[in-house]
Amino acid sequence: MNDPATDPATAPATDPATEAFVAHRNLLFTVAYEMLGSAADAEDVLQETWLRWVKVDLGQVGNQRAYLVRITTRQALNRLRTMQRRKEAYVGSWLPEPLLTAPDVAENVELAESVSMAMMLVLETLSPTERAVFVLREAFDLGYDEIAAAVDKSTAAVRQIAHRARRHVDARRPRQAVSPSMTRAAVESFQRALQTGNPQDFLDVLAPEVVLVGDGGGIKQAALRPVAGADKVTRFMVGGLGKHGRRITVAPTVVNGSPALLVHLDGEIDGVMAIHVEDARITGLYYVRNPEKLSHVASETPLTLR
Repeated sequence: MNDPATDPATAPATDPATEAFVAHRNLLFTVAYEMLGSAADAEDVLQETWLRWVKVDLGQVGNQRAYLVRITTRQALNRLRTMQRRKEAYVGSWLPEPLLTAPDVAENVELAESVSMAMMLVLETLSPTERAVFVLREAFDLGYDEIAAAVDKSTAAVRQIAHRARRHVDARRPRQAVSPSMTRAAVESFQRALQTGNPQDFLDVLAPEVVLVGDGGGIKQAALRPVAGADKVTRFMVGGLGKHGRRITVAPTVVNGSPALLVHLDGEIDGVMAIHVEDARITGLYYVRNPEKLSHVASETPLTLR
Protein backbone atom coordinates (compact mmCIF):
# COMPACT_ATOMS: atom_id res chain seq x y z
CA MET A 1 0.00 0.00 0.00
CA ASN A 2 1.36 3.43 -0.96
CA ASP A 3 2.25 5.90 1.74
CA PRO A 4 0.47 9.24 1.16
CA ALA A 5 3.61 11.00 2.30
CA THR A 6 5.67 9.51 -0.56
CA ASP A 7 3.16 9.23 -3.40
CA PRO A 8 1.35 12.30 -4.83
CA ALA A 9 -1.27 10.02 -6.35
CA THR A 10 -2.50 9.06 -2.89
CA ALA A 11 -1.81 12.29 -1.03
CA PRO A 12 -4.81 14.39 0.06
CA ALA A 13 -6.17 16.31 -2.93
CA THR A 14 -6.58 19.48 -0.88
CA ASP A 15 -2.92 19.56 0.15
CA PRO A 16 -1.27 22.65 -1.47
CA ALA A 17 1.98 20.78 -2.15
CA THR A 18 0.10 18.02 -3.95
CA GLU A 19 -1.97 20.46 -5.97
CA ALA A 20 1.15 22.30 -7.15
CA PHE A 21 2.99 19.09 -7.99
CA VAL A 22 0.08 17.60 -9.92
CA ALA A 23 -0.48 20.88 -11.79
CA HIS A 24 3.10 20.82 -13.07
CA ARG A 25 3.64 17.06 -13.30
CA ASN A 26 3.52 16.79 -17.11
CA LEU A 27 6.02 19.63 -17.41
CA LEU A 28 8.36 18.05 -14.87
CA PHE A 29 8.16 14.68 -16.62
CA THR A 30 8.99 16.32 -19.95
CA VAL A 31 11.99 18.09 -18.41
CA ALA A 32 13.28 14.84 -16.92
CA TYR A 33 12.62 12.82 -20.07
CA GLU A 34 14.37 15.30 -22.37
CA MET A 35 17.38 15.21 -20.08
CA LEU A 36 17.45 11.43 -19.68
CA GLY A 37 15.81 9.84 -22.71
CA SER A 38 14.30 7.24 -20.40
CA ALA A 39 10.70 7.31 -19.24
CA ALA A 40 11.43 4.86 -16.43
CA ASP A 41 14.24 7.04 -15.08
CA ALA A 42 12.12 10.17 -15.57
CA GLU A 43 9.41 8.63 -13.41
CA ASP A 44 12.00 7.86 -10.73
CA VAL A 45 13.20 11.46 -10.88
CA LEU A 46 9.64 12.69 -10.37
CA GLN A 47 9.31 10.48 -7.30
CA GLU A 48 12.54 11.91 -5.91
CA THR A 49 11.33 15.42 -6.72
CA TRP A 50 8.09 14.78 -4.84
CA LEU A 51 9.92 13.51 -1.76
CA ARG A 52 11.93 16.74 -1.63
CA TRP A 53 9.00 18.97 -2.54
CA VAL A 54 6.83 17.85 0.40
CA LYS A 55 9.58 18.94 2.80
CA VAL A 56 9.70 22.48 1.38
CA ASP A 57 8.15 25.40 3.28
CA LEU A 58 5.78 26.68 0.57
CA GLY A 59 5.56 30.02 2.32
CA GLN A 60 9.17 30.65 1.34
CA VAL A 61 8.63 29.73 -2.35
CA GLY A 62 7.87 32.65 -4.65
CA ASN A 63 7.57 30.68 -7.91
CA GLN A 64 6.44 27.10 -7.39
CA ARG A 65 6.90 26.11 -11.04
CA ALA A 66 10.50 27.34 -11.11
CA TYR A 67 11.26 25.69 -7.78
CA LEU A 68 9.87 22.34 -8.94
CA VAL A 69 11.81 22.55 -12.20
CA ARG A 70 14.95 23.28 -10.19
CA ILE A 71 14.48 20.19 -8.01
CA THR A 72 13.69 18.04 -11.05
CA THR A 73 16.75 19.28 -12.93
CA ARG A 74 19.09 18.55 -10.04
CA GLN A 75 17.70 15.03 -9.61
CA ALA A 76 17.84 14.42 -13.35
CA LEU A 77 21.47 15.57 -13.48
CA ASN A 78 22.36 13.12 -10.71
CA ARG A 79 20.54 10.35 -12.56
CA LEU A 80 22.10 11.29 -15.92
CA ARG A 81 25.62 10.91 -14.55
CA THR A 82 24.88 7.41 -13.26
CA MET A 83 23.13 6.49 -16.54
CA GLN A 84 26.33 7.25 -18.45
CA ARG A 85 27.99 4.26 -16.80
CA ARG A 86 25.03 2.04 -17.78
CA LYS A 87 25.23 3.24 -21.37
CA GLU A 88 28.94 2.46 -21.55
CA ALA A 89 28.11 -1.18 -20.75
CA TYR A 90 25.06 -1.27 -23.04
CA VAL A 91 25.08 -3.88 -25.80
CA GLY A 92 24.91 -2.21 -29.21
CA SER A 93 23.41 1.20 -29.96
CA TRP A 94 21.39 2.98 -27.29
CA LEU A 95 18.16 4.71 -28.30
CA PRO A 96 15.78 6.79 -26.17
CA GLU A 97 12.75 5.02 -24.76
CA PRO A 98 9.91 5.67 -27.23
CA LEU A 99 6.75 7.35 -25.96
CA LEU A 100 3.35 7.04 -27.59
CA THR A 101 2.25 10.66 -27.92
CA ALA A 102 -1.05 12.37 -28.66
CA PRO A 103 -1.70 14.05 -32.03
CA ASP A 104 -1.41 17.50 -30.43
CA VAL A 105 2.28 16.81 -29.69
CA ALA A 106 2.93 16.27 -33.39
CA GLU A 107 1.08 19.50 -34.16
CA ASN A 108 3.30 21.46 -31.75
CA VAL A 109 6.40 21.86 -33.91
CA GLU A 110 8.63 23.08 -31.07
CA LEU A 111 7.66 20.25 -28.73
CA ALA A 112 7.76 17.58 -31.45
CA GLU A 113 11.27 18.57 -32.49
CA SER A 114 12.58 18.70 -28.93
CA VAL A 115 11.46 15.12 -28.11
CA SER A 116 12.03 13.53 -31.53
CA MET A 117 14.35 10.53 -31.67
CA ALA A 118 16.68 12.41 -34.00
CA MET A 119 17.02 15.37 -31.63
CA MET A 120 17.27 13.18 -28.53
CA LEU A 121 20.24 11.42 -30.11
CA VAL A 122 21.90 14.78 -30.74
CA LEU A 123 21.39 15.65 -27.06
CA GLU A 124 23.23 12.43 -26.18
CA THR A 125 26.42 14.03 -27.53
CA LEU A 126 26.33 16.79 -24.90
CA SER A 127 27.79 16.63 -21.42
CA PRO A 128 25.21 16.31 -18.60
CA THR A 129 25.44 20.00 -17.67
CA GLU A 130 25.37 21.13 -21.30
CA ARG A 131 22.30 18.99 -21.89
CA ALA A 132 20.50 20.41 -18.87
CA VAL A 133 21.30 24.00 -19.83
CA PHE A 134 20.34 23.47 -23.48
CA VAL A 135 17.06 21.74 -22.65
CA LEU A 136 15.99 24.32 -20.07
CA ARG A 137 16.93 27.26 -22.29
CA GLU A 138 15.97 26.10 -25.79
CA ALA A 139 12.99 23.85 -25.08
CA PHE A 140 11.51 25.38 -21.93
CA ASP A 141 12.65 28.99 -22.42
CA LEU A 142 13.86 29.41 -18.85
CA GLY A 143 15.86 32.50 -17.95
CA TYR A 144 19.60 32.23 -17.37
CA ASP A 145 19.18 33.06 -13.68
CA GLU A 146 16.66 30.23 -13.23
CA ILE A 147 18.92 27.78 -15.05
CA ALA A 148 21.91 28.88 -12.98
CA ALA A 149 20.01 28.06 -9.79
CA ALA A 150 19.01 24.67 -11.18
CA VAL A 151 22.51 23.56 -12.23
CA ASP A 152 24.48 25.30 -9.45
CA LYS A 153 26.49 27.51 -11.80
CA SER A 154 26.87 31.26 -12.11
CA THR A 155 24.68 33.07 -14.60
CA ALA A 156 27.75 34.03 -16.65
CA ALA A 157 28.88 30.39 -16.77
CA VAL A 158 25.41 29.28 -17.84
CA ARG A 159 25.41 31.78 -20.71
CA GLN A 160 28.73 30.36 -21.94
CA ILE A 161 27.51 26.77 -21.58
CA ALA A 162 24.29 27.61 -23.43
CA HIS A 163 26.22 29.19 -26.29
CA ARG A 164 28.58 26.22 -26.56
CA ALA A 165 25.74 23.67 -26.40
CA ARG A 166 23.65 25.55 -28.99
CA ARG A 167 26.58 25.69 -31.40
CA HIS A 168 27.21 21.96 -30.89
CA VAL A 169 23.55 21.05 -31.45
CA ASP A 170 23.12 23.35 -34.45
CA ALA A 171 25.99 21.57 -36.18
CA ARG A 172 24.23 18.23 -35.75
CA ARG A 173 20.56 19.22 -35.64
CA PRO A 174 18.40 17.25 -38.10
CA ARG A 175 16.69 19.37 -40.68
CA GLN A 176 13.03 20.11 -40.15
CA ALA A 177 10.71 17.47 -41.55
CA VAL A 178 8.70 18.16 -44.68
CA SER A 179 4.96 18.80 -44.74
CA PRO A 180 2.74 16.34 -42.85
CA SER A 181 1.26 15.04 -46.12
CA MET A 182 4.70 14.27 -47.59
CA THR A 183 5.77 12.66 -44.34
CA ARG A 184 2.68 10.45 -44.31
CA ALA A 185 3.33 9.43 -47.92
CA ALA A 186 6.91 8.44 -47.13
CA VAL A 187 5.87 6.45 -44.07
CA GLU A 188 3.13 4.68 -46.04
CA SER A 189 5.64 3.80 -48.76
CA PHE A 190 8.06 2.40 -46.19
CA GLN A 191 5.25 0.43 -44.57
CA ARG A 192 4.46 -1.15 -47.95
CA ALA A 193 8.14 -1.97 -48.42
CA LEU A 194 8.20 -3.79 -45.10
CA GLN A 195 5.11 -5.75 -46.05
CA THR A 196 6.28 -6.68 -49.55
CA GLY A 197 9.98 -7.16 -48.82
CA ASN A 198 10.73 -5.81 -52.30
CA PRO A 199 14.20 -4.18 -52.36
CA GLN A 200 13.14 -1.59 -54.94
CA ASP A 201 10.27 -0.44 -52.70
CA PHE A 202 12.84 0.37 -50.01
CA LEU A 203 15.21 2.13 -52.42
CA ASP A 204 12.36 4.28 -53.75
CA VAL A 205 11.66 5.84 -50.34
CA LEU A 206 15.07 5.82 -48.60
CA ALA A 207 17.38 8.82 -48.97
CA PRO A 208 20.91 7.96 -50.17
CA GLU A 209 22.30 9.09 -46.78
CA VAL A 210 19.70 7.24 -44.65
CA VAL A 211 20.91 5.85 -41.31
CA LEU A 212 19.30 2.94 -39.47
CA VAL A 213 19.92 2.66 -35.72
CA GLY A 214 18.69 -0.45 -33.91
CA ASP A 215 18.39 -1.01 -30.16
CA GLY A 216 17.97 -4.55 -28.91
CA GLY A 217 19.75 -3.99 -25.61
CA GLY A 218 21.41 -7.41 -25.88
CA ILE A 219 17.97 -8.97 -25.36
CA LYS A 220 16.81 -8.98 -28.99
CA GLN A 221 18.93 -9.07 -32.10
CA ALA A 222 19.72 -5.68 -33.60
CA ALA A 223 22.51 -4.05 -35.58
CA LEU A 224 25.33 -3.40 -33.13
CA ARG A 225 26.33 -0.27 -35.04
CA PRO A 226 24.34 2.16 -37.18
CA VAL A 227 23.77 1.06 -40.78
CA ALA A 228 24.35 3.91 -43.27
CA GLY A 229 23.35 4.25 -46.90
CA ALA A 230 20.23 3.24 -48.82
CA ASP A 231 21.78 0.09 -50.32
CA LYS A 232 23.09 -1.20 -46.98
CA VAL A 233 19.86 -0.38 -45.13
CA THR A 234 17.83 -2.10 -47.86
CA ARG A 235 19.96 -5.25 -47.67
CA PHE A 236 19.73 -5.21 -43.89
CA MET A 237 15.94 -4.82 -43.91
CA VAL A 238 15.30 -7.40 -46.63
CA GLY A 239 17.68 -9.86 -44.98
CA GLY A 240 16.02 -9.36 -41.61
CA LEU A 241 12.54 -9.89 -43.06
CA GLY A 242 13.67 -13.12 -44.68
CA LYS A 243 15.15 -14.51 -41.47
CA HIS A 244 12.02 -14.36 -39.34
CA GLY A 245 9.75 -16.62 -41.32
CA ARG A 246 6.92 -15.22 -39.21
CA ARG A 247 3.86 -13.14 -39.99
CA ILE A 248 4.80 -9.47 -39.91
CA THR A 249 2.18 -6.78 -39.39
CA VAL A 250 2.98 -3.09 -39.37
CA ALA A 251 0.73 -0.28 -38.14
CA PRO A 252 1.32 3.48 -38.22
CA THR A 253 1.56 5.32 -34.91
CA VAL A 254 3.14 8.46 -33.43
CA VAL A 255 6.02 8.27 -30.97
CA ASN A 256 7.88 11.25 -29.57
CA GLY A 257 5.71 13.53 -31.69
CA SER A 258 6.91 11.97 -34.96
CA PRO A 259 5.60 9.29 -37.34
CA ALA A 260 6.49 5.73 -36.46
CA LEU A 261 5.56 2.15 -37.18
CA LEU A 262 4.53 -0.43 -34.61
CA VAL A 263 5.85 -3.83 -35.72
CA HIS A 264 4.29 -7.14 -34.65
CA LEU A 265 5.56 -10.66 -35.32
CA ASP A 266 2.88 -13.33 -35.18
CA GLY A 267 0.65 -10.88 -33.30
CA GLU A 268 3.22 -10.01 -30.62
CA ILE A 269 4.90 -6.63 -30.48
CA ASP A 270 8.44 -6.78 -31.83
CA GLY A 271 9.37 -3.12 -31.65
CA VAL A 272 8.76 0.47 -32.64
CA MET A 273 10.43 2.16 -35.57
CA ALA A 274 10.54 5.96 -35.42
CA ILE A 275 11.03 7.64 -38.80
CA HIS A 276 12.60 10.95 -39.81
CA VAL A 277 11.69 12.35 -43.24
CA GLU A 278 13.42 15.10 -45.23
CA ASP A 279 12.59 16.14 -48.80
CA ALA A 280 10.02 13.32 -49.14
CA ARG A 281 12.67 10.68 -48.40
CA ILE A 282 13.48 8.86 -45.18
CA THR A 283 16.81 9.92 -43.68
CA GLY A 284 16.53 8.31 -40.23
CA LEU A 285 15.16 4.98 -38.96
CA TYR A 286 15.28 4.27 -35.23
CA TYR A 287 14.17 0.76 -34.34
CA VAL A 288 13.70 -0.01 -30.65
CA ARG A 289 13.35 -3.77 -30.05
CA ASN A 290 14.57 -3.89 -26.44
CA PRO A 291 11.41 -5.09 -24.62
CA GLU A 292 12.43 -3.18 -21.50
CA LYS A 293 11.91 0.06 -23.47
CA LEU A 294 8.47 -0.69 -24.89
CA SER A 295 6.26 -0.17 -21.85
CA HIS A 296 5.26 3.38 -22.90
CA VAL A 297 3.92 2.56 -26.37
CA ALA A 298 0.63 1.10 -25.15
CA SER A 299 -0.90 4.35 -23.87
CA GLU A 300 -0.24 8.03 -24.55
CA THR A 301 2.21 9.97 -22.41
CA PRO A 302 1.25 13.64 -21.92
CA LEU A 303 4.11 16.03 -22.64
CA THR A 304 4.31 19.81 -22.43
CA LEU A 305 6.89 22.58 -22.58
CA ARG A 306 4.91 25.06 -20.49
